[in-house]
Amino acid sequence: MKKVCIVGASGKLGQYMVQHALDRDYEIVAVCRPESVGKLDDFKDRITIVPGKTNDREMIRQAVAECDGVLTVLVPWGVQHYATGTAQAVLDFAPPDARLCFSCGWHITRDGNDVYPLKLRAFVKTFGFLVRLFRFADLSDQVEACRRVFASDTRWTVVRASDLEEGDSQGLPVWSEHVGDPVLESNLTRRIDFGLFMVAALENDELVQMAPAIVGCKTPSALAYSSAAGAAG
Repeated sequence: MKKVCIVGASGKLGQYMVQHALDRDYEIVAVCRPESVGKLDDFKDRITIVPGKTNDREMIRQAVAECDGVLTVLVPWGVQHYATGTAQAVLDFAPPDARLCFSCGWHITRDGNDVYPLKLRAFVKTFGFLVRLFRFADLSDQVEACRRVFASDTRWTVVRASDLEEGDSQGLPVWSEHVGDPVLESNLTRRIDFGLFMVAALENDELVQMAPAIVGCKTPSALAYSSAAGAAG
């Protein structure tokens, strides 16, 4: 892994991924909307910035050329299939052997075997209705974007994050295949560590064509799982 494209680099998660990628000495191509370029000023002398909408197919084609990995923040802005367009462009134009990592929330399911708590189901239903009503976002767009990724034969990973909080890094989050597994019960991850997991996934072949759901490694459920695993061992 030498050259990495980060699509959606100017957001909070994107900036964390830029820093983690720089820590690994990757060459970085950062894609972000023109009005957000200034958010990357702290990195501008160390990365290549490509301004433009992340669902611009020609821009994505140029940005991902010769990249070994592509990190994509799937944001369902508006009601114009923004996330779907972004995901499809990355799938179409990334080099055939590139590692592709996409970010989303727990509400995305790959096989229908996730078990969601009532609170999360209610939030997604209410929040999804309101943001679409005001044409701010469309959660179904993110669902469709991930469906296309799941159907792809590329070397993808879809990282599904729990609720997020700010704070210093606690280390690499733990993961499980399905929401509802006991290790994920705490439902909390530091955003900086979400970015860490995304970047680390680029070089983790165990996660190829997987949709890991993550939780912070220092949360009570993760610590309880670690203790139980240690006792069993």
